[in-house]
Amino acid sequence: MPEERQPTVPQWTPSTRELDDLELLAAGILPIEGFTGPDGELPVPAITLTVPAATAESARATGALELLDPEGLPLARLSVTSTYDTEDGVGLVGPVTSLSPAQFGPFRRYVRSPADVNVANSFAVPVDAPLTDQALRRIAEVATDTGCAPVLVVCTGAGSPQGVSAPGLVRATLAAALELDAAQVVAIPVARRDVEAPDTAADRWLRERVAQAYGRSLLYPPQGGTLPDRVAAVVAQDRPPQHRRGLVVFFTGLSGSGKSTLARALHDVLLERGDRTVTSLDGDVVRHHLSKGLGFSRADRETNIARIGWVAAEISRHGGLAICSPIAPFDATRRLVRHMVRDAGGGFVLIHVATPLDECERRDRKGLYAKARAGLIPEFTGITSPYDVPTDADLALDTTGRDLSDCVDEVVHLLTLAGWLGTPALPPIGV
Repeated sequence: MPEERQPTVPQWTPSTRELDDLELLAAGILPIEGFTGPDGELPVPAITLTVPAATAESARATGALELLDPEGLPLARLSVTSTYDTEDGVGLVGPVTSLSPAQFGPFRRYVRSPADVNVANSFAVPVDAPLTDQALRRIAEVATDTGCAPVLVVCTGAGSPQGVSAPGLVRATLAAALELDAAQVVAIPVARRDVEAPDTAADRWLRERVAQAYGRSLLYPPQGGTLPDRVAAVVAQDRPPQHRRGLVVFFTGLSGSGKSTLARALHDVLLERGDRTVTSLDGDVVRHHLSKGLGFSRADRETNIARIGWVAAEISRHGGLAICSPIAPFDATRRLVRHMVRDAGGGFVLIHVATPLDECERRDRKGLYAKARAGLIPEFTGITSPYDVPTDADLALDTTGRDLSDCVDEVVHLLTLAGWLGTPALPPIGV
C-alpha cells in the first residue's frame, strides 16, 4: 500500500505585537509555554494569537501552525490545543516550540537573554521613554547605595516606546547610559496589549515581569525633569516637528462620494505650497499598477487596501505625505492601515467623505450603481456589500452641493490645526 501522506502544517505570519510576544515566549521569560485564551492564565495577562478562519481550520485539522517572520523564516511551531472566536478571526491556544531565533531588526545585538547579564549584581530599570536628568540621578543614587550596576531594559515592543520610535528609544537610552557608571542596555520587545488604549495593569505587569528577569531588584525611573543634551539630540532627530513628520491622509467613502476628486485637489494644493513631499495613492490607479489581477471579492478588496496601507506607511516612515483615496469599506482593514502607519512612525488622518448613497448613485458617472442594481456587479459597496461607517474619523465631509475648493479648504484647515502643515516657505508664484 502507498504510504499515507501527512497533512501539510499551515503557516502564518503573526502581527507585530504577536511576534513580540512570541519572542518573549521563546526566550522563556514568561511563566507560560505558549499563547493563551482571551482571559490569560492568571497572573499572566492574555498572550493571544489571532488568525483568519481558514487558517484556523487548517491548524485544527493538522493540530499545528508554523509561525513565520515577515521574511518567511519559520520561527516557531504552535501546537493547537483549543480555539475561540474573536472579532477579527479565530484565536489559537497552545504551547510553542522555537524553530529558529529572530534574526533581523535594528539593535538586534542588544536583545540579550538574562543569562547574558550578571543578574546577581544588577538592578533592572524598565525604560519606555527617554530618560531625563532626574531619572538618571535616581538611578545613579541606587547604584551607589546598593553597589549594583543598572541594567536599562528598553521596552521596544509594539506600542511601548513613548514619544519616540523603538530604534529612537534604544539610541536615546544608549546616550543616557553614557551618563552612568557601568550601565548595561538590553532591548526587549515588550508589547502593549492594545496600542490604541491607555496603559493597563496587564501592560505594567508584563513590563515588570520582563525587567525583573534582568536584576535582583527593580527600579521604576521617576517622572519629570529635562532631557540631557545628548539624549535631547537623539529625540529631536527621531521626532522632528510634526509638520516635518510622515503623514498619511486617508479618504474613505462610497463610490461617487467625491473622495478621489478631493484627494487629487488636496494633492495639487500641497504641491503648490511646496513645504511637503506628496504622493497620491488613488484607488483606481493603485489597482492598475500595484494590485493588477485582484478581483472585487471581500478578500481581494482587503488585500488591495493592505497594499495601499503598506506603501503609504513606508512613505510616512521617510517623512513623506501620502494621500490615499480607496473606498476602504471595512473598519478592520482601515484599522490595520492605521496600525501600519503608526508602527512606521507616521501620523494617520482619516477623512470620511460622508456623501449619502442616493447622491452617490445620482452622480454615477461610470454607471456602476446601475450595473450593481441590475445584478451585473456582485459585492458592490452600498448595494450588495456593506460599508462600515467610520466611528474614528478625524473629519466627516458631505460633498453634496458644496464647492470643491471649500471642501479642500476644510481639509487643509484640519491638517493645519492638527500641526501637520506649517507655514509654506514661499507663497505660490502669481499670488
